[in-house]
Amino acid sequence: MPELPDISAYLVALEPRVVGQPLLAVRLKSPFVLRSVSPRPAEVCGQRVVGLRRIGKRIALGFEGDTWAVLHLMIAGRLHWKERGAKLPGRYGLLAFDFPEGTLLFTEAGTKKRASLTLVRGEAALLALDPGGIDLLRSSLDEFRDRLLAGSHTLKRSLTDPRIFSGIGNAYSDEILHRARLSPVRLTGQLEAGEIARLHAACREVLAEWIERLTAEARRAFPEKVTAFRPEMAVHGRYGKPCPACGAPVQRIVHADNETNYCAKCQTGGRLLADRALSRLLKADWPRTLEELEERAAAPQTRRGA
Repeated sequence: MPELPDISAYLVALEPRVVGQPLLAVRLKSPFVLRSVSPRPAEVCGQRVVGLRRIGKRIALGFEGDTWAVLHLMIAGRLHWKERGAKLPGRYGLLAFDFPEGTLLFTEAGTKKRASLTLVRGEAALLALDPGGIDLLRSSLDEFRDRLLAGSHTLKRSLTDPRIFSGIGNAYSDEILHRARLSPVRLTGQLEAGEIARLHAACREVLAEWIERLTAEARRAFPEKVTAFRPEMAVHGRYGKPCPACGAPVQRIVHADNETNYCAKCQTGGRLLADRALSRLLKADWPRTLEELEERAAAPQTRRGA
């Protein structure tokens, strides 16, 4: 799912292309992408884009008349800038916004079709789409602490809850926790004051670094290949590869569709975290520490019945 740095890159790329330009046409290929009834898409045609805004992980295009087109990319939604009148992809195309200088295509890979367009009128209706998480780049340590400790959850869940923090998902939560040297399954209520301060600093550092990196790329070319897996990342998507800080192999736990990557040596004191499925399957055979895992990998395999 595109997160805060990715959304920031999209906004930087869109600004010179659409702000001040009239929307010539809206082409809907999938009727399910539109999640609102009023205003209708035809009502924004002919209106100029007067601003862009991020609402959590959503991208909002503001038009004359205080009308907003809010795009929620969800997991597989992506934006593409093509020549004016470009054809929507047959399999993945959702909709197209035609402007004088080009066409903004909205696509979604996969079959779940979660991406959406919502049209609203007025600031209040726009803000109603905001889940309410605080902006980590603007929050003070006290604000961060209050939100973090408002409930008892794992750090991974808290960081990715849009009602608590704005714009963080699976990828950057892994990177933040690695930078902070904290376990993804550590409970918020167990943190000491110094650890909270370290986590707050890690959030700001990681997000700022990636925003700077991705927006610099977006100023050169429209971000056509937005992905949660980047070779420069420390742990996310790097299962089995060496941690850049200590060289130990990056580990993972899997829950449903989400994968959490972490370094056992840097974040959990060498303890391996087991997901529920593997814990039930392997039980006592599950290695508890990084050292035990390495010993098992180095030991010769014995045939059954020998």
